[in-house]
Formats: sequence, C-alpha cells, structure tokens
Amino acid sequence: MKKLLVNLSFLSTKPTGITTYALNLLPNLQSFKPTLLTSQLIPKYDCYSISSNLTPDQGTKGHFNRLVWTQFQLPQIYKQLRSQLLFSPLPEAPLYTNCRFVVMSHDLIPLRFPKRFSPLTPYHRYYIPQVLKQAQHIICNSQATANDIIDFYQIPVSKITPILLAHDRTHFRFLNLPKGNYFLYIGRQDPYKNLQRLIAAFAALPNSDYELWLAGPSDGRYTPVLQKQVEELGITNRVKFLNYVPYSELPKIINGAIALVFPSLWEGFGFPVLEAMACGTPVITSNLSSLPEVAGDAAILVNPYNTAEITAAMQMIATDSGLRSRLSTQGIARANQFSWEKTGQATAEVLKQFL
Repeated sequence: MKKLLVNLSFLSTKPTGITTYALNLLPNLQSFKPTLLTSQLIPKYDCYSISSNLTPDQGTKGHFNRLVWTQFQLPQIYKQLRSQLLFSPLPEAPLYTNCRFVVMSHDLIPLRFPKRFSPLTPYHRYYIPQVLKQAQHIICNSQATANDIIDFYQIPVSKITPILLAHDRTHFRFLNLPKGNYFLYIGRQDPYKNLQRLIAAFAALPNSDYELWLAGPSDGRYTPVLQKQVEELGITNRVKFLNYVPYSELPKIINGAIALVFPSLWEGFGFPVLEAMACGTPVITSNLSSLPEVAGDAAILVNPYNTAEITAAMQMIATDSGLRSRLSTQGIARANQFSWEKTGQATAEVLKQFL
C-alpha cells in the first residue's frame, strides 16, 4: 500500500520558488516512504513517471495540460497505487473525487492585484477556492497568506497551518566582500513589486554617489516603462537593469550591496529579504503582508506607498555606518532562525495527522 503520494507534476528545469520549496521538503518526508509523481528522476525516492509537458517550461500550455492531467489522470493513479493521501506543494488537486489531499497555498496576489486578461485571475477566483474547500487541510507560507485565504475564500482558520519557509544556508551567507556603492532590488518587475516608487525614492536621495541595481528578468510589459521613468528623472547612468541574474551569482551581488531595498506591495513570503539577511546585507522592506514576519526587527520597515519614507530609509543606510553594522548582525541572527529542516518537520507533522 502506497500511503503518501507527492504531486511534483510542476517541477521545472529552471527552478522556481515552488520547485525550491518542494525539493527542500522531500528529505523530511522520507519517513513516510512517499511515491513522487514526477517526470524527472529523483534519486533515493520511489518515483512514478508522468508526462514532462505539464510544467511552467511549456508556458500557459503546460499549466493547462497539468490542470487536465490533475483532474482526470491523477485520480486514476491515486486509486491504482491505493494511496491514502495526496500532498501537493501548490494549490492544485482533483476536484469532486475520492482523493484525500493536503495542499500548499503560496499567495493570493492575482486576486489582490488582478490583471486584465490574465488566466491567473479566473484560476484564483474559481479553481483554487474549490481545491481549498475540498482539501483535508491547507498549509501556507505565512500568517499573511493564511489571513488572505480566510478573507477571500471564507475558509475556517482551523483548516489552515502557516509554516514559514527558509533559505539555502550553504549558498546565502556572509562572504566578507568589500561593499559596493549600490542599493539592490531582486525580483520581477510586475507593478505590485512597486519599482516605480523605488526608482522615484532613489532619485530623491540627496547623495548622488550611489547606484540602484535591479536584478530580475526583463519584462516587455513593464521594463520599458521603468526605463522611460529613469530617463525622465535623469538618472540613467546610476540605475542598472541587470536582467536575470543566475542563482550562482546572487550571493556575490547581495554581499556587495550597501542594502537590499524590497518595497513590494504584497508578498506571500519574500525570499530576497531572508537571503539578504543571511548574507549580512542590511534590508529595507515593506511593513505589509508577510514581510514583517520574515524580517522581524532585523530590517527597516517602511510604508511602501510612501516614497519619502523609502528615500529616508535609504539615506539612513547611506549615512549611518553604525546602523549598517547593527542591521548586518541582526539580519544574520534572524536568518539563522529559519531552516528547511524546521519547515520540513512542521510539514511532516501536518501530513501525519491525515495518514
């Protein structure tokens, strides 16, 4: 009898946050002897081979294929393997079947900041609420996401367990590199990431010795707007659009930054904040959503809608070496409180209740 099935149909060749999350959980689920549904061979685990055309690598088509597979083929595999529980590291599972499942919900950003014509809006409005209502239990990555699930979907609080995520401690650590003269942002360039206010805040800094580096994939919808803003503010020579930075390069550019500035309007968790703290780089981030849960008292928290507050925080970092040193020490101590082992053990505790 195969008790626990783990749905890894979304595993991408270019690791995303969800891929990172899922692969880091697996060692802590080994005691259940799970069967992994995956198109990739994962050594040391019992793997059930599935189609490889279900991932984000195939774009919208991959997502659509995966939803069809989840609804029609997954229940047959569940029955064939005589499973007792399906764990899905993203909020997808077969509806109206005899499958018992626990899912992970990462954020409800497409409902908070809906985009016209985005398939993610109906996906979050119609499919995900049904999955969450039919789940045995829901795990999520922060209290902020738990609150959203309760507010948007009217799911009872007793059905939700927030479990904070973690970072790769061997990768993101203090490297004792000389500090550069740049403030760093890491992430996508979607409007809810608040880069227009970040750029305006940076332009208002009284000291023009600093640069702003924006690390994250260029996006034809948003990057040209930001570049035009930079040009109009006359700071083209001080703002660098780095495009996508490989994972292997991130610790170096984080360690070299005077501070990470991450004024996002909403995050389910906020990996860059934790990764920067682990590197001992001072952090300026938002006082909204999950970000205070991650940063604790080891960062400067600002109202992300207030450009002057973002400028003031950057100015404090630029001029106060004592503050920089204190935030560096506190950040490392704070990051040490997070580990994938903790996240994995807490997840295993939840799954055990339903097996």
